[in-house]
Amino acid sequence: MELNPFSYEFHENPYPVYAWLREHAPLYYNPQLDFYALSRFQDVWSALLDWRTYSSREGVTLERIDTTLFEATPMMIFMDPPKHDRLRRLVSSAFTPRRIAALEPFVRELCEKLLASLRAHGGGDFVSEFAAPLPREVIFTLLGVPSEDRVQLREWMDRALERDPDTPAIPARAIEASMNLIRYWFQLLDTLRRRPNDGLICALFDAEIDTDDGARTRLTDGEIAGFCALLGAAGNETVTRLLGNAAVLFHRHPEAWQLLCQEPQRIPRALEEVLRYWPPSQYQARTVTTDVEWYGTTVPAGARILLLNAAATRDPRAFADPDRFDIERQIPLHLSFGYGIHFCLGASLARLEARVAMEEFARSFPRFEVDEAQCVRAHMSNVHGFDHVPFRATSR
Repeated sequence: MELNPFSYEFHENPYPVYAWLREHAPLYYNPQLDFYALSRFQDVWSALLDWRTYSSREGVTLERIDTTLFEATPMMIFMDPPKHDRLRRLVSSAFTPRRIAALEPFVRELCEKLLASLRAHGGGDFVSEFAAPLPREVIFTLLGVPSEDRVQLREWMDRALERDPDTPAIPARAIEASMNLIRYWFQLLDTLRRRPNDGLICALFDAEIDTDDGARTRLTDGEIAGFCALLGAAGNETVTRLLGNAAVLFHRHPEAWQLLCQEPQRIPRALEEVLRYWPPSQYQARTVTTDVEWYGTTVPAGARILLLNAAATRDPRAFADPDRFDIERQIPLHLSFGYGIHFCLGASLARLEARVAMEEFARSFPRFEVDEAQCVRAHMSNVHGFDHVPFRATSR
């Protein structure tokens, strides 16, 4: 059996492949695409912790990324310590739990606005009309993006994530859109330095930490622009796919949805089960820094290896009856936001947005049906989710 993260057929249902890998090829090698993969929970967990052996310097996806394109905008996903630690500490000093928590009233108001239109029509497209615009508007507001710039930014963000089937090459249109986004972030930084607001970017201007030698260090404009680009891409995708996956799963499990509508305090745990069962991010790619042995095979230094968190979260060695969707499952650790030094910096924001979104959706649509025949999958190598999820309200 083949693991090809670029196959559209694989995107439809990767889980039979993951099950085969765990049992028959816990260390897998794809000679055509020249990468290795780990799929068992303990193996993925331990590799995520070992940043010295499994480096992020070439990024976290299998696509062939020319990292020189992003030299002007250093990003944490392309870094190992100590550079990674400095940048993360600086960003974290401004991207605080208090700032994230303060967004909840805005998120709830935005959900109500988006859902009002869906209610008026008795349904619609859960993703394009709710799950996608929600995180985009939250992030634009968080960063202080002017309203007149948002339509163009949305177009560039969508194009930057487009991929062609069965190839690791990033299409030229996606690279061009990424460069347009980076240029925009630099222009916005210049504007906000002259006319500051209370957004996150202006807080990042003032972020400052002590270095090991006792000096003070701040973020460069390139580092801030890189963080904006990263938050704009990862923050949008994670929440959009998480919510779309939740809608389909709750359609398939109406008894679970009814329980959540009656007892919305259960929604946070239910969303953790969605993250475990269908993680939006399927793997983390790393570059091996030294020869390492797995299951009697040496993975050579310089090799690319995929840490398949989506396979790990279905490992029966770690989860009882892992292929059963159970919103009351106790989940101590699921790896769906990564683990170790690269644990998703925006996880708390994603959880807040998803919780509020499902609370408000439950109030608006206590009974609904998804037209699964018309659902459209997203096609990216490390993403599991939907571009379109048509649904309608039902009476029972």
